[in-house]
Amino acid sequence: MAPVTNGRVLFTSVPSGLPIPGQSTIYDTSELIDPDNVPLDGGFLLKTLELSIEPYMTTMMRGPGGKYLPAYEIGKPTTGPGVAMVVRSEHADVKAGEHLLGLVEHVQYAVRKDLDNSQVIDNKYHLSWSTFTGVLGVPGRTAYMGWKGYSHAKAGQVVFVSVGAGCVGSLVIQLAKADGLKVIASTGSDEGKAPSTYTGITRVERRSKLLSTTPECGMISGYNTGGAPVRNLLNVVSKSITMTGFVVYGLYAKYTAAFYAEVMSKFAKGEIKHREHVYDGLERAGEAIRAVHTGENKGKAVVHVADD
Repeated sequence: MAPVTNGRVLFTSVPSGLPIPGQSTIYDTSELIDPDNVPLDGGFLLKTLELSIEPYMTTMMRGPGGKYLPAYEIGKPTTGPGVAMVVRSEHADVKAGEHLLGLVEHVQYAVRKDLDNSQVIDNKYHLSWSTFTGVLGVPGRTAYMGWKGYSHAKAGQVVFVSVGAGCVGSLVIQLAKADGLKVIASTGSDEGKAPSTYTGITRVERRSKLLSTTPECGMISGYNTGGAPVRNLLNVVSKSITMTGFVVYGLYAKYTAAFYAEVMSKFAKGEIKHREHVYDGLERAGEAIRAVHTGENKGKAVVHVADD
């Protein structure tokens, strides 16, 4: 194969507010790569297939230091969860033709030295690769592991799910209903395009029962604004409310095997539903990153980069 263009999404400037495609990030086509002959030096060559666009990516569009996730480097590719196919390999643990799920650079091709926490996908139900960016990816794990780890739910109870139209919220709803709970959910519009308003959350908090439990993750609306002030906090004391914040990566070791055994099987059988909003082409990654904050996506935001 002759050298081909190796498209890349580069981080170019720290945004003030939401990122702007063409300013905060650019799609660069200046790099060429020869997939058949690029040196591997004991590593392996990946071809990017699907990218999961996550709201947390904007928290990495900053200067160095600070938060628990490292900042993107100016002039370097952005990164995020994704699915890539192994084109060639000199690595003992990686075979050509395998598909990996993990953190990938937003480039069409990349040479890697090691797995770096990526996992080989066992796609025994022959699902679309994009499935592993959503209901079987980080959002699905967040919903399942947060529910199993922190809801302490029992059949007959009532659960409120904010942003019920989102990828995480919609799976939590399905898990709760399967466990025999009554579900009340909110979203910002009839189309489910925006996060819940703060007043909606306040009304629910006022009506929380004694000894209620509130697992907290995401809080996307505060990523670029600093968040809304906390009101009625005394109710946490007077109603003995338990609030637990969590980062899903800390739950992987305990729940990953159960997650794939249960959710993959149920999704393959049609017992779990999932909706995607696919952006076709790596050049649309910047658009998708912004869209997950404006509510323009109507389903899990996925960038389809290439077929097998």
